[in-house]
Amino acid sequence: MQPPESLQHRYFMALSYRGEPFHGWQNQPNGVTVQSTIEQALSTLLKRPVPITGAGRTDAGVNARLMVAHFDSETVISEPDNLVRSLNSIIGKDISIHSIYEVKPDMHARFSAVSRTYHYYAIDHKSPFFHPLAWKAPRGLDYDAMNRAAEILTRTQDFTSFAKLHSDAHTNICHVTYARWEPIARGAWVFVITANRFLRNMVRAVVGTLVDVGRGKISIQEFEEIIRKKDRCAAGTSMPPHALYLWDITYPDDTTI
Repeated sequence: MQPPESLQHRYFMALSYRGEPFHGWQNQPNGVTVQSTIEQALSTLLKRPVPITGAGRTDAGVNARLMVAHFDSETVISEPDNLVRSLNSIIGKDISIHSIYEVKPDMHARFSAVSRTYHYYAIDHKSPFFHPLAWKAPRGLDYDAMNRAAEILTRTQDFTSFAKLHSDAHTNICHVTYARWEPIARGAWVFVITANRFLRNMVRAVVGTLVDVGRGKISIQEFEEIIRKKDRCAAGTSMPPHALYLWDITYPDDTTI
């Protein structure tokens, strides 16, 4: 018999992972995922099934500098740092658990998040340091034009044109607070985008359409028209997942107990 909900202790787990070896974050019937790998390790150490809930569902091949997940425990985890060390010793080289800490029982890794930030990396030359975690961009992209188009995203609410078709999202309304290509080295750029929420495949579709602007295939006015059409078929190609990172997630200041 399950104890009353009030007796459950809720824990947040901060982690990072490389996406290439996994079939995405979320459990799949026929594929190894980040979620299933962590759940198996947690269950082994705590000697009971431990389902976890992530702050989002990154697609296959997408990386995370910071993912947050939560799980519940009927007992207090007295030494969470020891649990972190034990998890890292058995979880494999492509996932790193950074911390586990108790939070208020009504906190939710997904629904309590205030904002999320994604990075997409592009480099226009061969580099043993960026490969294979950045997109090989053509030289001569007009990043100034791409940034003028990206600024429009902060004035946009309906992102249907960048949403995966036939998804289970109840709404395509998102509030983007920052969207900009930033130089990080000679010939290397990162697209940074922050919003309260993101739709499936949204960032990769946005980047693909911005690249069309940078290549001169579409104008900034046409970029605006694509948004107004609310039609995924009007937008650009979805970019490869290996250069995309879930970079940061923010929560209210009073998250922890």
